[in-house]
Amino acid sequence: MSFTFSTPDFNNIGQTLGVMPKEEGQMVRYELSDPASGRKLALEIQPEVRILNAENLSLVTVFASNAFLQLQGCTGFIASEELGEVIFFARRNGATNGLVVEKGAGCSLYANVEDALLNADFTQLPPEVMMSSVALSMTEDLFNDLG
Repeated sequence: MSFTFSTPDFNNIGQTLGVMPKEEGQMVRYELSDPASGRKLALEIQPEVRILNAENLSLVTVFASNAFLQLQGCTGFIASEELGEVIFFARRNGATNGLVVEKGAGCSLYANVEDALLNADFTQLPPEVMMSSVALSMTEDLFNDLG
């Protein structure tokens, strides 16, 4: 599945996270902080990076004081102002990976979540996998819309 970030996407992400995007060449950067918790992070999006002989891939990277997280081959995102977060995801080979960035400078990474879990009855799942399934289930409707 091919996905490319656009200028309206960058503005939507910035509005959801409450920060203006900073363009640095082809890369777009968002700097988030939450004074109450002391958290800070930087979110960088590179819409097109050529990796070996593959097609261009989108990279989404989070730099935090104690973490470096990167989602390669981003296939879409969902920005929710109500939740104050953006979910970036990469879906391939029956699994979804998601990087959640919160307005309050928090982030979470969910890797290799089986697509079958996105439609599962969450009350029947073990607590260890419930959170990832709930968080990434929002992406399922988007993929259904894309065909």
